[in-house]
Amino acid sequence: MLRLDPGEGRTRTARGFTAWEGGGEYNVTRGLRRCFGLKTAVVTALADNEIGRLLEDFIFQGGVDTDYINWVDYDGIGRSTRNGLNFTERGFGIRGAKGVPDRGNTASSKMKPGDVDWKTLFEKEGARWLHTGGIYAALSETTADLVIEAAKAAKNAGTIVSYDLNYRPSLWKDIGGIEKAQEVNREIAQYVDVMIGNEEDFTASLGYEIEGVDESLSNLETDSFKTMINHAVADFPNFKVVATTLRSVITATINDWGAICWAGGKFHEATHRSELEILDRVGGGDSFASGLIYGLLTTGNASQAVEYGAAHGALAMTTSGDTSMVTLAEVEKLIRGGSARVDR
Repeated sequence: MLRLDPGEGRTRTARGFTAWEGGGEYNVTRGLRRCFGLKTAVVTALADNEIGRLLEDFIFQGGVDTDYINWVDYDGIGRSTRNGLNFTERGFGIRGAKGVPDRGNTASSKMKPGDVDWKTLFEKEGARWLHTGGIYAALSETTADLVIEAAKAAKNAGTIVSYDLNYRPSLWKDIGGIEKAQEVNREIAQYVDVMIGNEEDFTASLGYEIEGVDESLSNLETDSFKTMINHAVADFPNFKVVATTLRSVITATINDWGAICWAGGKFHEATHRSELEILDRVGGGDSFASGLIYGLLTTGNASQAVEYGAAHGALAMTTSGDTSMVTLAEVEKLIRGGSARVDR
């Protein structure tokens, strides 16, 4: 989508916006390319108009391959297809961030099974990893089917599949609500190797219950939360890794931040960063996912991977926009405990 950001102001009173690109899967893909240096591509559809070409230009800047963008004819009004917009203000102090998506009838929401040549992508071009998530699966019945088709094709080719549950009540409320979310996500979960999500995602999207968990970081580390993960792994033995960020919202601009990862029957916790100062929280979870994926691909070590994810997510929230603007050197410096002193 095209994100329109009013900066320090409010969407409802703005006289100007800064344009960014963004979207759950794209943010992960761009982070893997720009920060971690891996070759990536985005699989999506865009309406062929000036907004679509602006998004394409942003994607070019991110270095992400555009060969798998399906360009759809624009009818001049957006009645049949359009590009999504996302008005998002950052929040400050006691005023939380607020997003207003405007994404009905988007080209990407109308994608369906058969639209993508998965065989070429996975078997001929040798894509090692497919990342998708619950926001895209909730856009329409056909997008849920497309996610399942993609995951099956990836599994058949030996490609790793990661999935961010990313539960959004607003996306599901008119298409079956939480019951439909659980039906769809539990079907998709059968094909997932690396499952990512916070406590709300696991309870709402997969139907697990956690007693005594609220938004405080300390409670998120309780045995009850780990028990939920163990239940998920028992239900879905195909899960090789399960990971989540641990966020406690003190104010919109001060959060406690950490992450936890299950792999091989063990839990690995990343460094907790108390009272982390945040400029723009949007995309922090996606940057965690890209760091985690990079760590798993390059080290094969879940303990190191969750540190890459937590550090990358923390740094991504110090800059504007949905996507990461940091470098691998900065991520590794933070993992080593480096300070924020001027670097020159």
